[in-house]
Amino acid sequence: MEPFRHTFRVRYAEVDPQAVVFNSRYLEYADVLVTEFFRDARSRGMPADVEFHVRKAEVDYVAPIRLDELIEGRMTIEGIGNSSMKQLITLHGAEDDSLRAEIRLLAVHVDLPKGRPTPVPNSVRKAFGFPELENADG
Repeated sequence: MEPFRHTFRVRYAEVDPQAVVFNSRYLEYADVLVTEFFRDARSRGMPADVEFHVRKAEVDYVAPIRLDELIEGRMTIEGIGNSSMKQLITLHGAEDDSLRAEIRLLAVHVDLPKGRPTPVPNSVRKAFGFPELENADG
């Protein structure tokens, strides 16, 4: 499956005094990719009220990202479990395709009123390009 892609420019507010993106901003970039991916998935049938919460995040800082650079983010859903999904987000220099960071997220589908994990709906699986789960009787 081809990754979802979104390009953005690094803003002044995102860098430190050396004009390098501050480390906490990488997770904000991951959030931008997830938001744009979800927006796109809604056009493929994902319900608007779907809620995932990040359970775990890992960032591998490969090379610096600098002020005013164009960055291409790529997002892939690596797998969907019963109530969770694994996401891989990579950040690349848009002009030279150089890898700058890898971000791995484990997100859990949540029933907001109950505040508890709940199974990922088949409509979400389908919108993300995964097969629906079959109901097991007995």
